Amino acid sequence: MQSNPATQTGSTAAGDSRDMTRPEDKNQRYWFHILLQDTPAARNLHATRLVNKAWEQGDRVCILCDTAQQAEELDELLWNFSPEAFIPHSIVHESTAACTDPVGILLCPPVAEDWDTVIILSETLPAHADKFRRLALVAHNDPAILSQARSHFKQLRKLGIEPRVHDQRKR
Repeated sequence: MQSNPATQTGSTAAGDSRDMTRPEDKNQRYWFHILLQDTPAARNLHATRLVNKAWEQGDRVCILCDTAQQAEELDELLWNFSPEAFIPHSIVHESTAACTDPVGILLCPPVAEDWDTVIILSETLPAHADKFRRLALVAHNDPAILSQARSHFKQLRKLGIEPRVHDQRKR
């Protein structure tokens, strides 16, 4: 099992690896992951992989989702992700409730100062999305979800952000 070093902050988990000693390009902090698979289960599993990677690199990570059912599915995935991994996490239902775990599954808007990496699975992009240190949106290959992702992409562009895209359909 890998440990979560308390002294390390920030990671490249949502995107590419780069020299963290150089100033970070704002556009390199925003990533769109478009999956080849067309199922919500594939989307949740990909989000769980991103969470594991970011958490192992020392990030506080949240997954923003829309329904209690999705939160419960993510909760189960995080508990059973890997026999070697233990990812401490909790489900947060209300913005007024503090998450003391390094990973949160949020059913409420995230506060930028609370999280290093925000993974978006929700229908709406959080207000002030440009304030997050790192943001990753995960979309599975479903027309409605892809339309929602395009909307998020346009919103980020209006904020002056040109997100990087990892499109697995083009491999």
